[in-house]
Amino acid sequence: MNGNEALESDLSNINDSVERPGLDLKVTFPEVEGSTPSQDQEFCIVEIDGARRKVRFHDYDEIYNIPGLYEKIFYDKLDCQSPTLMGRLLDHEVSRQGIEMEELTVLDVGAGNGIMGEVLNDAGVDAVVGVDILSEAAEAARRDRPGVYDAYYPVDLLHLSEPVEQALEKRHFNCMTLIAALGFGDIPPSVFATAYNLVDDGGFIAFNIKEEFLDEATSSGFSSLIRRMEENGWMDMALQVRYVHRLNMLGEPLHYTGIIGRKRHDIPEEVMASQLAH
Repeated sequence: MNGNEALESDLSNINDSVERPGLDLKVTFPEVEGSTPSQDQEFCIVEIDGARRKVRFHDYDEIYNIPGLYEKIFYDKLDCQSPTLMGRLLDHEVSRQGIEMEELTVLDVGAGNGIMGEVLNDAGVDAVVGVDILSEAAEAARRDRPGVYDAYYPVDLLHLSEPVEQALEKRHFNCMTLIAALGFGDIPPSVFATAYNLVDDGGFIAFNIKEEFLDEATSSGFSSLIRRMEENGWMDMALQVRYVHRLNMLGEPLHYTGIIGRKRHDIPEEVMASQLAH
């Protein structure tokens, strides 16, 4: 069996192993009239102790405050595959390069309540630092997955304090993960670029993105940035896989592209300045 066949076999056997801490929750998806809501407008009805409330999927601060709700919505109900799949893609490429997962020091960007950090731990990585702009995410990670992260910083990467910036630089990250967080204004291209430049040359870059955002016709900024990174030799593309990220609220598949890259150079300052201007 060659490397690609082994990878395809591995990815065809993804089992959801995300632990689900928290309350006894009931989540339902109401019927919607007219067109399907866009991904950043999807919502559900959550029942907790008989009380019902509407929760929008992208109100992450609200979701993280309720133990187990994130897992209930996105894993139990919507069959999210991204952390497990991206972990396997990363493991595959790291192994192909003759490196052990234990050798990685990972910056997990948009870390949320720690699901990707847990996947990395399970794969053998024991040096993971989480970053998320939401303090609720950091609190949920400490509550739900204590010990997964060496450190977790609830910060805006575009406005780091000097002590935090120095602490991150001292880590000498040789891997960055950014899973299920790009696009929709959650993490713009400028934040992606800033995080990328915190990784040492030669480091692995693992991220996924909704396939439409890689279309040159879109105005998301990711298509042009990633194309420039590849064309200018700042990042080598090692793997690119199209897959079903999860279902939408109507049970229809949402397709994402998973990418494993290898950093060659920082994104130049003038490009960074143009990204930060948007």
